[in-house]
Amino acid sequence: MRSLKTAFLTTMMIPMAAAAFANDADFRMVNRTGYQIEEVYVSSANNTRWGADILGRQTLGDGQRVTITFPHGNGACVFDIKVKYTVDSSTAEWSGVDLCKYETITLYWDEKNQVTRAVGE
Repeated sequence: MRSLKTAFLTTMMIPMAAAAFANDADFRMVNRTGYQIEEVYVSSANNTRWGADILGRQTLGDGQRVTITFPHGNGACVFDIKVKYTVDSSTAEWSGVDLCKYETITLYWDEKNQVTRAVGE
């Protein structure tokens, strides 16, 4: 089985208008990587700790989607996102993501560059 490498992208996605969830930063995550995601973390951009896995006991299989809602008062929009894959425990991270701009974050495995790419809509 191919090993997944860690991907860290500081910029991501082309902004598009999106309908708001209950809180502006809540979003839907879609897994199109070809691999199962075991854990998802979202933390405010200025926080050095990830906190608890948002998926809990669930996993996010390839082709599946999950709506991610979390407490984030004070109108916060900018967050860091981290996912951990089941297959080899590798991770991918994105910093400074303005979640108020996106309704959906779709993850893709980029075979050629060996990174996970995130696209916001």
